[in-house]
Amino acid sequence: MQSSKAPAPMEVEIAPREQKSEGTLPAKPKFEPLKAHEMSDGRVQFRKVSVPPHRYSPLKKAWMEIYTPVYEQMKIDVRMNLKARKVELKTRSDTPDVSNLQKCADFVHAFMLGFDVIDAIALLRLDELYVESFEIKDVKTLRGEHLSRAIGRLSGKGGKTKFAIENATKTRIVIADTKIHILGSFQNIKVARDSLCSLILGSPAGKVYSKLRQVTARLAERF
Repeated sequence: MQSSKAPAPMEVEIAPREQKSEGTLPAKPKFEPLKAHEMSDGRVQFRKVSVPPHRYSPLKKAWMEIYTPVYEQMKIDVRMNLKARKVELKTRSDTPDVSNLQKCADFVHAFMLGFDVIDAIALLRLDELYVESFEIKDVKTLRGEHLSRAIGRLSGKGGKTKFAIENATKTRIVIADTKIHILGSFQNIKVARDSLCSLILGSPAGKVYSKLRQVTARLAERF
């Protein structure tokens, strides 16, 4: 005959936790941040920027304006190699960030392309600035007087068209013969480039201005 009694529940005894004595865990290590020269295993990094013949005299005049921010603020050694006609840059033991070397190289390169020191120095201060270059023949193959008229349309009377595009898009534009260089943020460069391409393709300045106003108004609404 089976008993109707339910089986007794299993009793589980919980052993009291042993309290760990203080000082058993090792102290959390504290590491000093690596310096720039330690990140590259102590190797010195170099950059060289070629100086075109037509920028040699402007470089002489503006040398101290270029040298001071690069050497004193970015902590990068800079010198002019007269024999090779190149500006040479290298990291130092007290360089705070390795990326400073590339920023300084971009700054010097922008000056060589024809930008003023005041404009080019923004490349040292802001991370989202770029320089984009293209040629008129990349947009449309033009020769002779047609090419001259296209360059004239880009500049406008007394540089009026170029300044209007610069001010509307917050960029800086250099027109060096058939080459065009634009300094600015990615979005602004795109707007400026579209306007310049329209002028190269033959659009009248008035039509480009009106389209530029619409685009810049949309950009202003976005931010």
